[in-house]
Amino acid sequence: MSRQDAYDLVKKNVTQKNLVKHILAVEAVMIRLAEYFGEDEQKWGLVGLLHDLDYSVTADKPSDHTFITEQWLTEAGAELTPEMLHAIRAHPGHIPCESRMDWALYCSDPVTGLIVAGVLMHPDKKLASVTSEYMLRRFKEKRFAAGAGRDEIAACEKIELTLDEFMTLALEGMTRISPELGF
Repeated sequence: MSRQDAYDLVKKNVTQKNLVKHILAVEAVMIRLAEYFGEDEQKWGLVGLLHDLDYSVTADKPSDHTFITEQWLTEAGAELTPEMLHAIRAHPGHIPCESRMDWALYCSDPVTGLIVAGVLMHPDKKLASVTSEYMLRRFKEKRFAAGAGRDEIAACEKIELTLDEFMTLALEGMTRISPELGF
């Protein structure tokens, strides 16, 4: 599946502007992590791009999240590897994370929300101004962006990254697409 075909599916199925931005942010973080680990950037990016494809219709029924995505991908004739599908299904916790890709998506999903909240609270509201140190201070504030799963973000240790390293890579990935994210 090409990136354009995947993005077309996102545009067709995801109507909330902020959810599209979240999806693009996760894609950017996954690509940056793939670069760092010497993994396939296209595959990792596609996993990030498609991970919440069905969220608009499963938000009220989390147990269905990702299963409808898999159905839509099959109907679209998308050819994703079993590893890619596993990572998508594992990110909300339906099945255990096993591979580096699984864990990368699992911790990338919530970190983007934490970073967006950090940008919005930063004095100049620019992603390029936000540092890992700033985000680590915010991470420790449990009431800050309380919905951003700290345990999931801290799972970056499963891919042998410290929290500081992971935050730095996530910021680098998101900064690359800051115009698309709006800050």
